[in-house]
Amino acid sequence: MGMIGGGIGSFIGDVHRKAAALDGMIELVCGAFSSSPEKSIASGKDFYLPEERCYKDYQEMIAKEKMLPEDQRMNFVAIVTPNHMHFAPAKLALENGFHVVCDKPMTLTLEEAIELEKIVTKSGLLFALTHNYTGHPLVKQAKAMVANGDLGNIRKIQVHYLQGWLSTSVEKTGHKQATWRVDPSKSGIGGALGDIGTHAKNLVEYITSLKIEELAADLGRFGEDRVLDDDGNLLLRMENGAKGTMSFSQIALGEENNLSIKVYGEKGSLEWRQENPNQLITHWLKEPQKIFTPNGNDLYPEALNSSRIPAGHPEGYLEAFATIYKNFAIHLMAVLTNKTIEKPDYPTVYDGIRGMKFIYAAVESDKNNATWTKF
Repeated sequence: MGMIGGGIGSFIGDVHRKAAALDGMIELVCGAFSSSPEKSIASGKDFYLPEERCYKDYQEMIAKEKMLPEDQRMNFVAIVTPNHMHFAPAKLALENGFHVVCDKPMTLTLEEAIELEKIVTKSGLLFALTHNYTGHPLVKQAKAMVANGDLGNIRKIQVHYLQGWLSTSVEKTGHKQATWRVDPSKSGIGGALGDIGTHAKNLVEYITSLKIEELAADLGRFGEDRVLDDDGNLLLRMENGAKGTMSFSQIALGEENNLSIKVYGEKGSLEWRQENPNQLITHWLKEPQKIFTPNGNDLYPEALNSSRIPAGHPEGYLEAFATIYKNFAIHLMAVLTNKTIEKPDYPTVYDGIRGMKFIYAAVESDKNNATWTKF
């Protein structure tokens, strides 16, 4: 793996490195870790990389890595930069024969997302998007239960993703993570909508395998001088006729990382909370409540395959993130050995397109007084 962004002091870069390394399948071999050449080189040295594999910028990295023998060069690039720096390095990597893992949302604009999809399709290379919450064993259990018809026809979905870290104007204090997220030139047209709303949307469609057909969005901008949303409430209409509600916020004072989803069907319902990820709570018409746990009883193979340790040992954020990398690595190794995998289990460029269309539809709906908007 080569990495673009994620230098010293980066939160998400550190997460990616730990997640990629967890299963012993991926090695960080090079990187262009910062827009500052000096910081990039210093970061590479801090990560114990050889000096010749610490690059000043991603253009140099891709060009020099391509010149190395196949058994020495990086196999893929992980892009862990702010949103405005996703498209250009992904495009260059793909055009030079390197597979890509990219943080979400996929691009700065919908136009870039559409163009990137064309590039991925033309190249035939792999592209993974790190919607990491789909990697939790019990999220996979929830998806398998819905797919198996255990809950019956899905009728109602409730999802929320609540944080409180932008309750004050921390971006005016030089807070690195806040500064770029409230800047449209770096974040895009969605604020909290793009940052965490896309996770909520992705979780809804992943677990239910149903697409959102229409939405009505009411977005809020509570922070002083903020032009991007920091709060939002949405109504959802699913393709099968089910109804949904979504609430997301980064000004919900006291909340930390409260991502929760409930799915109600004709025969049963389920509930999963990211802050308590080791319990999937289910309810049934004529049976007692049942709680599933990682590597516990009655799990479907999809959940067991993502459980790493014996039942009763907590599995959380890093393990879920690592599952994305593990499944991507399994697919990539199959490609490198001329084998095929029927249904690779990680978010792809198509999920990225859905995420960008979701952002644009929500912004459009909000501008038109929360009118129903198709996407």
